[in-house]
Amino acid sequence: MTPLAIATLALALSIDAFVAALGRGAQSARPGLAAALSTGAVFGAVEALTPLLGWAAGLAAAGFVTAIDHWIAFVLLTLVGARMVLHALAKSTRPATTGGLVITALGSSIDAFAVGISLAVLGAPILVVALCIGMTTLAMATLGTLAGASLGRRFGRWAEVAGGVALIALGTGILVEHTLLA
Repeated sequence: MTPLAIATLALALSIDAFVAALGRGAQSARPGLAAALSTGAVFGAVEALTPLLGWAAGLAAAGFVTAIDHWIAFVLLTLVGARMVLHALAKSTRPATTGGLVITALGSSIDAFAVGISLAVLGAPILVVALCIGMTTLAMATLGTLAGASLGRRFGRWAEVAGGVALIALGTGILVEHTLLA
């Protein structure tokens, strides 16, 4: 893989995390740079780990994993998105949890898992690719959290509702892309 191909792949895979982080930022009371970096680090670590896991799975059982990856992403993102919408509409001030953050990161990184399977078949330099994906996602999720917090202050609970709906749409899009358009 060329450096340009790796950079393009890393950017494409980090878009889901950016969207999810927008919603997380809107849900937070006032995340500062440290909290945004922490969120970015979780997303980046998960996004770097999943292609490695996909690569290992690709070596072992690619057919089975690719048959269900879209369902896993759909369920995780829909559950997290629905929880965000319900949280916003319930007028609760309960903060976002670390467990919710990890589940959101996992849901948004299923595509990186599937890419890892493909990278195993291609014989790509998985460690370099995973590191680039993780670092790009760290930056994108940090920016998404800060942008989401700004939107949350301006638009209140409707920004959180929009973030939840965006996660549900993201999960649905992944499902549609893998089932109807495949």
